[in-house]
Amino acid sequence: MTLHGVGLGPGDPGLITVRGKRALERADVVYSPGRLSRSVALEHVPEDRIGDLDFPMTTDESELRDAWREAAAAIAPNARDGDVAFVTLGDPNVYSTFGHLRRTLEAFHPDVGIELVPGVSAVTAFTTALGVEIDAGAGLALREAARGASPTGPERMVLFKVTDAPATHEGLVEAGYDVTYGRRLYMEQGETLVTDDPHELDDRDYYTLAYAEKRGLEKERATAAFETDDASVDAGSSDSKGRTEPKTIEPDGGERSEASRSSPELRSTGGTRIERTEGCEHGDCDHSHGGENA
Repeated sequence: MTLHGVGLGPGDPGLITVRGKRALERADVVYSPGRLSRSVALEHVPEDRIGDLDFPMTTDESELRDAWREAAAAIAPNARDGDVAFVTLGDPNVYSTFGHLRRTLEAFHPDVGIELVPGVSAVTAFTTALGVEIDAGAGLALREAARGASPTGPERMVLFKVTDAPATHEGLVEAGYDVTYGRRLYMEQGETLVTDDPHELDDRDYYTLAYAEKRGLEKERATAAFETDDASVDAGSSDSKGRTEPKTIEPDGGERSEASRSSPELRSTGGTRIERTEGCEHGDCDHSHGGENA
């Protein structure tokens, strides 16, 4: 039958697509590469239908190939007899480990059918979380910034895997960028944080991204003429970078701004603080070892 590669979205169980939810509900077994994806999948399928896969925390390519062959061998018989799913955070083809499984199955189990169900990726979800508007015609580059790297060049960049925010920030600011960071956006595990201050992100966390934009970019917007003092009362506040501060609906029906999440006072009193997990969640990341995307 078929293996469905299902993108779960950025981490909030409510942000899975309708097609993705249906694929999980129909699957005989839902395979998960890590704890974060497993917790999201459990919101849609019972635990007795979850199939856990183990991947080594290593950069040794030989060990990784062995692990993927074992995973493919475990999945293939069930995929031949019925419908199964393999879930990843985000989208199965964006910074995802699903590609490793697909290639392994095609090499050793070519009779297994494969279908992909796209998911909401952090590449797009960050705009809402950080209050960033990417205008029509604007360029946007995707870069990796692990271990303090500071990619430069494009006018606008989304940076994944920002594991040393202070070091990355220093290089970007020197190159003329304004930078905003988002940690564990839309995730129920760990603390969500949106901030312009890299020192609030001193501890390492794989699920940290950044938006970097060259200072002084000209933005010609036809509707900018509508922006008056009176109109801004209901439209929400905008900062000097042209971003509108997003609002979060709390369980009690009230609103809280995303920016308040970066305030120490509001973080300690405005909601439940969840322990932040350092680094990756076992197989829930893909920086050269088995896992899933950000």
